[in-house]
Amino acid sequence: MHLILWEFTVPEENVSRFVSAYGSNGDWAKLFQRAQGFLGTQLLRSNSEMNTFLTVDRWESAACFENFQQRFGMEYKTLDAELEGCASTEKKIGAFLEL
Repeated sequence: MHLILWEFTVPEENVSRFVSAYGSNGDWAKLFQRAQGFLGTQLLRSNSEMNTFLTVDRWESAACFENFQQRFGMEYKTLDAELEGCASTEKKIGAFLEL
């Protein structure tokens, strides 16, 4: 399994919108579901830093994610632009292979 992790800092006034967009049934997950090999998205919130969130996007393989990017790249960019400013910081932690 191919996992992609992101870390976000979200201002309190944007938390509701952020959770709606980045949660397991949110805008991103709905876009990803259009692609073969998408297994789900998980949204995590820090216990100690309440404005810090992690997302875990699960794909069958790196190739499945690459195919998604090729097929839905424009939709990805459009959604990313729509959500610009929802988080004050955004950092891709990396891509990981589940052992």
